[in-house]
Amino acid sequence: MDFSLEATDPKSNARAGVISTDHGQIETPIFMPVGTAAAVKGVHMHELRDDIKAQIILGNTYHLYLRPDVETIHAAGGLHKFNGWDKPMLTDSGGYQVYSLADSRKISESGVSFKSHIDGAKHFFTPERAIDIQRTIGADIIMAFDECTPYPCDYDYAENSMHRTHRWLKRCCDRFDSTPDLYGYQQTFFPIVQGSVYPDLRKKSAEFIASTNREGNAIGGLSVGEPAEEMYAMTDVVCEILPKDKPRYLMGVGTPMNLLENIALGIDMFDCVMPTRNARNGMLFTSEGIINIKNKKWKDDFSPIDPNGTSFVDRVYSKAYLRHLISSKEILGSQIASIHNLAFYLWLMGEARRHIIAGDFASWKNQMVAKLDQRL
Repeated sequence: MDFSLEATDPKSNARAGVISTDHGQIETPIFMPVGTAAAVKGVHMHELRDDIKAQIILGNTYHLYLRPDVETIHAAGGLHKFNGWDKPMLTDSGGYQVYSLADSRKISESGVSFKSHIDGAKHFFTPERAIDIQRTIGADIIMAFDECTPYPCDYDYAENSMHRTHRWLKRCCDRFDSTPDLYGYQQTFFPIVQGSVYPDLRKKSAEFIASTNREGNAIGGLSVGEPAEEMYAMTDVVCEILPKDKPRYLMGVGTPMNLLENIALGIDMFDCVMPTRNARNGMLFTSEGIINIKNKKWKDDFSPIDPNGTSFVDRVYSKAYLRHLISSKEILGSQIASIHNLAFYLWLMGEARRHIIAGDFASWKNQMVAKLDQRL
């Protein structure tokens, strides 16, 4: 993998760059749609590629390991062959499930034991196992196995967890470096900064992660319930330390406003289930603000879903029709809303990139942020 910086904003730390992988290039800043179980819910690959303009998507190691299982994915020739996506992919390591499965997992120095949410069967992930599974899944970018601490989290727990994550990282690096790419293309490994909302821990973790000298770096453990100001403060601390010549990935973030504020701090890559999850509940993100399409005010509104939208669904369908579908729980309603939201997120990243290159990102960002949080 290669990363080249093309432009930096003169009045913020925003950057525009290009990540090159064996499955194609990724223009940054970028948002990555989440395909938890080898699919972005309700969205075809051709819609992701041609209409939404996605350049990279995610798969979830925990979910893919349980279903269909890594043997099936390996037999298919890797996840690209299995799901038909021919552009870059990234997999998380299952570390987030360490956080989210709090009632059914146990953390030790060796790894994490947990129960499947599907059938209650017991499983055990070590750092080495997480690397092996991701190697077999075959994503272009694979992540270190870490612990995502909850919020709030006391200092001692956050510090102990951070050091364990660092020890696990050494094991991940050893395993990754001693195992081959399986499918004839290169895989890249990203470590993850932790440290909760404590600046000194975030600084120590960022310094440790930078010292491993990997091709890219990630920031985890944010967007887990902390105030947005805390997220921005921690991101700022970390971005001051992580190498400027490597991509920075802020995991699990976030709202359109979150994305723009973190781009201004120096983040290049994002992912979040919000655009699709909220779409299924009738929340639409637009360039003028947020629409709850379930509201009665849209019942007889036959104007396009978003007159400024870039997707075909914005041109073809009306607000009244989408409200009808969502209210009737028609599957098509969730599909239309998901395509719209994802296309909007990718449009927003493209606009951010354009304004970074033009040199006026900071002023444009401030104008957009004022709009994005409005309820229409």
